[in-house]
Amino acid sequence: MKAVVMAGGEGTRLRPLTSSLPKPLLPVADRPVMEHVLRLLGRHGIDDVVVTVQFLATLVENHFGDGTDLGMRITYAHEDQPLGTAGSVRNAADALAGEPFVVISGDALTDIDLGAAIRSHQDNDALVTVVLTRVPDPLEFGITVLDEQGRVERFLEKPTWGQVFTDTVNTGIYIMRPDILDHVAPDTAVDWSGDVFPRLLAEGLPLYGYVADGYWEDIGSHDSYLKAQTDVLDGTVRTDPAGFALAPGILVGEGAEIHPDAVLTPPLHIGAYARIGEKAEIRGHSVVGRGAVVGAHSLLDAAVLHDNVYVGPGAALHAAVVGRGSDIMRGARLEPGVVVGDDCTIGEHAIIASGVRIYPSKTVEDAACVNTSVVRETRGQAQLFGRRGVEGILNVDITPELAVRLAAAYATTIKKGDVVALAADHSRGARALAHGVAAALQAAAVHVRDLETAPLPVLRQQTRLAAVGGIYVRTVPGEPDSVEILFLDQHGADVTEAAKRRLDRVYARQEYRRAFPGEIGTVTHPAGVLDTYADSLTEHLDRRRIAASGLRVVVDAAHGTTGRVLTELIGRLSLDALLTDAGPDETRPTETDGERADALARLGATVRAAGADLGVRLDPVGERLVLVDDRGEPVDDGRAVLIHASLAARHHGRGRIVLPVTVSRTAETLAARHGARVHRVGTSPAALAEAAAAPDMILAGDGHGGYIVPGGAAPLDAPAAFVHLVAHLAQSPHRLSELDAGIPQDHVLQREIATPWSVKGAVMRTMAESKGDHVLDTTLDGLRIVEPDGSWALVVPDAAQAVTRIWAEGATRADSQAVLDKWSARVAGVTG
Repeated sequence: MKAVVMAGGEGTRLRPLTSSLPKPLLPVADRPVMEHVLRLLGRHGIDDVVVTVQFLATLVENHFGDGTDLGMRITYAHEDQPLGTAGSVRNAADALAGEPFVVISGDALTDIDLGAAIRSHQDNDALVTVVLTRVPDPLEFGITVLDEQGRVERFLEKPTWGQVFTDTVNTGIYIMRPDILDHVAPDTAVDWSGDVFPRLLAEGLPLYGYVADGYWEDIGSHDSYLKAQTDVLDGTVRTDPAGFALAPGILVGEGAEIHPDAVLTPPLHIGAYARIGEKAEIRGHSVVGRGAVVGAHSLLDAAVLHDNVYVGPGAALHAAVVGRGSDIMRGARLEPGVVVGDDCTIGEHAIIASGVRIYPSKTVEDAACVNTSVVRETRGQAQLFGRRGVEGILNVDITPELAVRLAAAYATTIKKGDVVALAADHSRGARALAHGVAAALQAAAVHVRDLETAPLPVLRQQTRLAAVGGIYVRTVPGEPDSVEILFLDQHGADVTEAAKRRLDRVYARQEYRRAFPGEIGTVTHPAGVLDTYADSLTEHLDRRRIAASGLRVVVDAAHGTTGRVLTELIGRLSLDALLTDAGPDETRPTETDGERADALARLGATVRAAGADLGVRLDPVGERLVLVDDRGEPVDDGRAVLIHASLAARHHGRGRIVLPVTVSRTAETLAARHGARVHRVGTSPAALAEAAAAPDMILAGDGHGGYIVPGGAAPLDAPAAFVHLVAHLAQSPHRLSELDAGIPQDHVLQREIATPWSVKGAVMRTMAESKGDHVLDTTLDGLRIVEPDGSWALVVPDAAQAVTRIWAEGATRADSQAVLDKWSARVAGVTG
């Protein structure tokens, strides 16, 4: 059995540590992480190794040579350009000489029993055996589902929480027969999980999984790098540590000098030829690299020093990492999460604030207080995006500085000279941040089409017509003190999860593009955008029929930006309408649940007093609407989407109605009455928008008052939904309450269960394993479990909050409650 060690990656998320050092050479307890991998192979009798190299390949080769020092035979396979996980192995085919082999990453720390995995592979006569492990947070890994015989059923790379249906993830360790390389094209960028394995599954070839019990940590971030150090020192992972035990938990390398008055608290590691000064204090989980000097009276608290670092007298480092050859001068202080690259100098009594990254070869002056990264490096934020955009408390989480950096990162992902549409809601905070966003875009050579204060659907339309993307700054619905920055794609829809991750990476690295003086972008304020929007919604309608229908409507604009749009629409339709709360009120950019309920009660009273046919209330930015029927009774959002679906199917006939998996299955019955069909999607706005782009779409609704209609500006568009609803009702002989009464009762119930992030993956795996004789659907969001009687439950871990959401529907409300209780109890059993 041979081995292929993958050592060609750049390790961009670990910069500045990997700016001048390949990731496999990052030291973990005074040994490069790849050396830990090679020693693991050696312990399992695998001593013939091919190492794939590309980024800073010479440094890897110079360090390990031909493997003689480790009792191995090491050869190298070079890549001129990245070939992907499978392409890299195919590139090493000559060195493998037709023998079976193990593929393992050179930058993951593990003590998994490779021998047991190889035996499992041989027992199953597998073409490929994927070594798996279980992790608390599977989002950054490829998840793998096995059947009862251990064969692979499904792979999913980089899932969202809605796609997490197990916590069993791919470690990137594979046991392979040599003929697997016949399925990989030479000299081509190809990945195992994304390209090769799905084809093998489709062909029915024997792919097996082996769930390992050992330790595995993918060192992909600074947090995971520090965790790996801690786990080696604690003995959580079985390794061959360098040095000898000076005392229990204190490992010291050859030639190290430790002053008798130094204070050492285990566990820690001091590398060869390091020197620890008088009364220096080295606390637990610290690592001192080879040749490093720690001056008198200095403090290392869970800090990691690479080779030849100097720490001056009285300096203090707390959970910080310092790269090779850097100098931390007298009295300097590094707060938790600081990362200093190679060959830097941190001046005397300088203070580096938490999370700051110092790029290689930089100097921080004496007594400087640094609270932002020096030359483009990681901010270290775990999760930038919330439920839809980047949100937080104004001037606490979302500051002008953050908005500017975020806009600069976004501009870096598009081309110089591109146009971006920009708007804000009517709140002062949103408008102030939007000014900073515009400036950052201009500074990155991007032109800004600034709509200033406008409804979100209007921005969506302008983005689709004249820009490559859009940015909207608004108050978070229901949270007056918080703001949200939304990003739109060229179609005016919310950007995809992949686009969010790309923006997150650029923001994290702080590698922003800057324009030369002659490239600074322009700002224009287009005229007539409201007219353009209103024309697009009304030009194809039978306005005479609507006017002649005699419909009487009460419309509440919720003191938002939609008031002016609604005035235009009502005028064009010659509609008998009473418009209330039409003027924007910057002191009321959103409303609480209580204020919303009071407003609906007032709207209902107005409908009854006016003898109107219906009432409609739009949210302040024009994304969602709520209906009040002719009796003045609010219509539940779940019922409203069924009414809309029934009307759309009746008036358009055959076509597609797009609904998320959380909407009642009654929708299928209503659509079928008129020859339409329901197309189900996940719960994200992006999934709804993508499916709604189909040419046969006649309605899309999210079940929460958000709609997409043919001819609308883009999702989600409440004014467009209002116009289409009025057009449909003008042709219907039934009033809204009569339409509602003619629709079968639905019984969808929902519940939230508090779920720590660390057990979300375990929750989904447990749900999948406990399906019994139920039908399990994992093709959309979360896990949909169908009971034998047709009742169903949907379990979805929330992407932004520490909760799991459960929906259930049965034939009666009691049935729905029973199904909800059943699966809620199982989720609660895992969460404790």
